Amino acid sequence: MKRNYLDYNATAPLRPAVREAMVRALDLLGNPSSVHADGRAARRAVEDARAEVAALVGAMPAQVVFTGGGTEANNQALASAGGRSVLVSAIEHDSVLEAVPSARRIPVEPSGVVDLAALDRMLADARGPSLLSLMLVNNETGVIQPVAEAARIARSRGALVHCDAVQAAGRLAIDLNGLGADMLSLSAHKIGGPKGVGALVLRDGVVCPPLLRGGGQEQRRRAGTENVPGIVGFGRAARDVLAGFGDVARIDGLRRSMEERIRAVAPDAPIHGGAAPRVANTSCIGMPGVPAEIQVMAFDLAGIAVSAGSACSSGKVKPSHVLTAMGLAQADAASAVRVSLGRDTVAEEIDRFVEAWTTLHRRRRAA
Repeated sequence: MKRNYLDYNATAPLRPAVREAMVRALDLLGNPSSVHADGRAARRAVEDARAEVAALVGAMPAQVVFTGGGTEANNQALASAGGRSVLVSAIEHDSVLEAVPSARRIPVEPSGVVDLAALDRMLADARGPSLLSLMLVNNETGVIQPVAEAARIARSRGALVHCDAVQAAGRLAIDLNGLGADMLSLSAHKIGGPKGVGALVLRDGVVCPPLLRGGGQEQRRRAGTENVPGIVGFGRAARDVLAGFGDVARIDGLRRSMEERIRAVAPDAPIHGGAAPRVANTSCIGMPGVPAEIQVMAFDLAGIAVSAGSACSSGKVKPSHVLTAMGLAQADAASAVRVSLGRDTVAEEIDRFVEAWTTLHRRRRAA
């Protein structure tokens, strides 16, 4: 039985062109920091990829710092707070929330959109300068956050702004300056690149001390020999993303069809975040009375891969902090699954998911 992969927000399948680029990069012998011809060839590959990643977010190559992933990029950005007070939205990824456990959490509206009035009040009440961290797209609901508006508020209060854009890349056009962000995080494997490589993009003039020390790599902003094949793959994925935004409308149509058919079967099935602007590929669907863990296992047995919330919790299924922040009761937050589509998703896979969802829903109601 061919499996249906509907978990692109956890990781997107590696693009064939990325695989080919990485295989070629494996033959680059030199260390990118070496000055001989072999080292210069590796350096050229890294810098070409840096330019491609920069282009993805409207930045200059020198603004891109390659990291070991989005989590490292988030941690490095937040570690730059120094003596600033840190504010984060209540729906941030755990790599933001746990990086600064003492950060003040900005509430969100029931729609899943950050409360901008509350943000303004909290910044006004902060003692001294602040750092705001607000994601561009929520990884569980797909809700798009008003980062540009939040950044204008933050700047009026003298705050720095970090944006976790990991789930936005490939789904929205991103412009670092247009967002008003000082720091922006990306991850390769969310856009069809390899796992284990990401980037922190810095506004020109922003100083962000390294988390890793011991070498002069990445303009002394991240020590350690660069992961040349991973970085090359990231660059190729970024290039393909910029050329492939025409697929967004098709994916949006598939997601809308899926949600409409599920609501036709179960009018009481909530689409969490459905009232807010969302990216085309993400749907967070509740099945009242059926724990998410049961749903994920049932879909897996049917050959369908979906997630319960974030995929970064060591396989544990627990009530979503995102949904509870939106005001849902624990039981409701614990009965939602995330379905995330991508470039290879086809209508037949949506048919199969809706059929499996309907079967499980009817079986549980009859029990």
